[in-house]
Order: sequence, then C-alpha cells, then structure tokens
Amino acid sequence: MTAMTLPPRDPAAAPPPRRGGSVRRTSTLLMTWPDGVAAGLRLDGRCRDLLTDAAGRGSTVLDAADLEVHTGTDRNIISIASDPPHAGLERLVGRKGGGRLRAAIAEELPDQVEQGTPLHLLLDDLAGSTLIAGFALIMWADHIPGLAGGMRAGRGRSMAGICAGFAPGGTSLTPDGMPARVGENATRVPPLAAADDPDGWHELDEHPPMAMRRARRIDVWADGGELGIDAMFRDSCWDRDGSEVAVHEYQLLATADLGSGTLTSMTARPRVLPYGECTAAAPNASWLNGTPLRGLRSEVLGRIRGTDCCTHLNDALRSLAEVPVLAAALPR
Repeated sequence: MTAMTLPPRDPAAAPPPRRGGSVRRTSTLLMTWPDGVAAGLRLDGRCRDLLTDAAGRGSTVLDAADLEVHTGTDRNIISIASDPPHAGLERLVGRKGGGRLRAAIAEELPDQVEQGTPLHLLLDDLAGSTLIAGFALIMWADHIPGLAGGMRAGRGRSMAGICAGFAPGGTSLTPDGMPARVGENATRVPPLAAADDPDGWHELDEHPPMAMRRARRIDVWADGGELGIDAMFRDSCWDRDGSEVAVHEYQLLATADLGSGTLTSMTARPRVLPYGECTAAAPNASWLNGTPLRGLRSEVLGRIRGTDCCTHLNDALRSLAEVPVLAAALPR
C-alpha cells in the first residue's frame, strides 16, 4: 500500500528582497459580498509594475491599474470599470466568468492582451477568482444563516479526473467524486509585504471579515544573457478569528534566454495545497522548457491537462507570459 502524501503547509515567510535592476509586478483581486451573498460578488483588483534601479535604492512605478467588477450569483458581469478607464470594458457586461470570458477579453480589449498590461492580468484573473471565491463561503458557512443548507443543496458535478488533486481513487475525493475534507489544510500565512520593504507591494485595501484574495508577485531581472524569474501565487481568505489562511500557494523559479524570451528552466514549488495528491502536478511545469514566454497563456493549457495539471499551478504559469513586457523595462 502506498503511503499517502501529506499536503504542503509551507507558505513563504516574506517576499524575497528586491534586486537592484529588477522589475516587480504585484497584483491582488479582493472578493467580497458587500450586499450579502444572494446579491452577488464584488471584485476589487489592483496591479502595479515597479522598477528598482540598478543600485537598489530607488524605485519607479512603470504602470498600474485598478479594476472594480460586480457579478451575479451565476458569475455574470453586471458592472465593470477600471482606472485608467477603457471603453472595451463595457462590452464585457453580461459575459460570464469561465474560460470563454478570456476569449471575450481578447476580442474586446486586444490592445491590453497584446501589450501585457496590468489591466489585462486583472481581467484574466476574473475567470478563476469568481470560482475560487466560494472557498471563503465554505469557511464561513456555519456562521451565515441559511448559507450551509444552501451550499449542500447546490452540490455540483463529480470532480474526478479534472486535475492531479482529483485523480480518480485519490483520498481527495468522496465515493461520489466530490471534494473531501474541504478546507482542512488551510494554513495561516504571513502578510504579503515584507515589514522592511513596504514599497515592495502595492497598497492593499481593507477588507470585511468574510473575504477572499488572489495575489501574485512576479520578479524579473537580467543576469548575463539570461532572465531570472521568481514568482508566487496565493489564494487566501480570513478565518473567523481574523487570521489570513491560504488554500493555494505556489512559488515559481525560472530562467529564460534574454534575447529570444524562450523558457530555459522551470521549477514549481508547492507551498500550500489542499490535498497531498495536488503536488503530483508540480514536476510537469518543466514540460514548458523551450516555450517562448509570450506563448505561455495558450501553451500551458495545451501541454499540461487533466490529471497532469493543477488548475492553480496552471494559473501561476500562465501569468509568466508577460515577463518579456516587464523585461523590456530592465536597465541595460
């Protein structure tokens, strides 16, 4: 009998120190229900690109965007606005969170996709965030009148086979294919920003007790003829005692050819995941070696699929497609 792999519970203590001559992209999407769960979800996004000078002493904001979205209970976009504004956003109203939303974003805001802007990263995260927001409801279900009963009545389809974590026969699944022990490995995490470098993250908004947050950090620097990449991805919420707990966290360490932008190495480190089975996907990130970074948004989905993938690892990997955009601002 094979011993069960324990799920990882090793969140990063702090972001790495910013390197001299580097660019750091940080983003967050905060998910809340200001008018009650039945009224739908609000998402407040923020993304910033920060250049640290070669001496490591000064920094400059290269680009930034804020996003505010309201969705209905079926994940359809009711209203959407950004700062700076973009006319194409109005044409996303009525679209539903999910994979097809990304195709709509490419159709209605092709300039943002092509330029790899902070706004595009926030928009691309709407599909996953409108889905993962439900984890906060699970954590609070017994404390919101009527919520637990409604969630039990709304049990969905079998999850067996959709990813490595839900491989058929795993301890992560109940006999009917539904997730087992949901939230059991949620792990307390430290703040996103390092105490000795408050500028290392963009400003983080206050949040109500019941909220969910998706956070990303991507550090890029040049080292000879290579690009160095250190990235993180975290899905977290707040427990009843106010502690922030993560359900997903990955670290990505990668290199790419500076001239061609081709990925030369990739290591994915699972730091917090709900099930031991989830960790089986991490070694498969190396299948992307030799891929042009700008092609990662499509190549990740094409190469790492089904029980070979982790949907959250895939999300982390796809966000590296804009590394060449960040690298273009590096000091030469």
